Amino acid sequence: MLKERLTLLLRACLLLSVLYVCAHVYVELNGYGVRSWGRVNPVAHRPPQHDSKPPSSSESSGRWRDWKAPSRPHVKQNRESLRWKIELEPWASESPNLEAEAFRFINYITTLQVSCETPKPKVLQTEEALESWVLCLDDRFSVTQRLSSRHCRVYSLRLGGEDLLLEKAVAVAGCEVHCFDPSIGESHLQDSGVWLHRLSVDWREPNPALPEHRQRSSRKMAAILNDFGHRQVDVLKIDMESAEWKILENLVLEGVLRSVGLLLLEVHLHWAGFEVGGDEPTVVRYWFSLLRELERAHFSLYHSYSHPDKPRLFLQKNLLNTSSTYVLGWVNTHYSPQ
Repeated sequence: MLKERLTLLLRACLLLSVLYVCAHVYVELNGYGVRSWGRVNPVAHRPPQHDSKPPSSSESSGRWRDWKAPSRPHVKQNRESLRWKIELEPWASESPNLEAEAFRFINYITTLQVSCETPKPKVLQTEEALESWVLCLDDRFSVTQRLSSRHCRVYSLRLGGEDLLLEKAVAVAGCEVHCFDPSIGESHLQDSGVWLHRLSVDWREPNPALPEHRQRSSRKMAAILNDFGHRQVDVLKIDMESAEWKILENLVLEGVLRSVGLLLLEVHLHWAGFEVGGDEPTVVRYWFSLLRELERAHFSLYHSYSHPDKPRLFLQKNLLNTSSTYVLGWVNTHYSPQ
């Protein structure tokens, strides 16, 4: 009797083992197929028939309470296969050294690669604070034609902070301006021609394990472009209070930068930044490598502004007497407006 029971138990265990192995093989093969498809067809969306533009200020009376991003086919962003990591540059010296890395990095962000001598339009010369956020309006670059023709689009990514001086100025100049800021009081509203969205641009996908009421209102840049039906952004301003490094990395890896004409980027150097790991030389090497990725994407540095009123800190040290905050301007020399 006992022998029969042991035989039945052994057969049951053997059957369960076979079922487990079959299920595991099925999941692995199915997942491989999905991943392989993603590498061959990373983003295969249909372009929209036309771009959507929110109602004018006269139509909305300064408010945009009921406006929602239109439901439209996903937009093809003209991207190649998605990448998993950036290409790290060699060390600045024979071995990891903070001083050598800092010297290379500071020299890089303060050496302009192209000049933009063309005077700014009068509407952009009225605010003293715009000295830090400078647009490149040189006729050699195609993005200038978009800005001059009043058929332009501006995205501003921010986390509260300073006034919307540049955003309001380009809105007056005729651009369609969208500002994404999670600190905005309402979901959508309008201020001086600038469309404000209570939404944070992130480098991560929302966590599916959290219930919806606990999810932060955040999206990746590529997802926002698809939701709004926008194929290109003529000016992208990023002022994300130390989240700029991971956001920029996501834009590089997902190929979004090909759809950007001008990039205005505020970088913070007093600490590594959100989710940037490693020792001090590794952090600075990562910063430098990330900016070098901009060059590979055909961006050239035309503007570098050091905030004189910010602390002189570089990773909590006074290195090279450098400011802890810089505003950098990059122009996409291969930008082709569509």
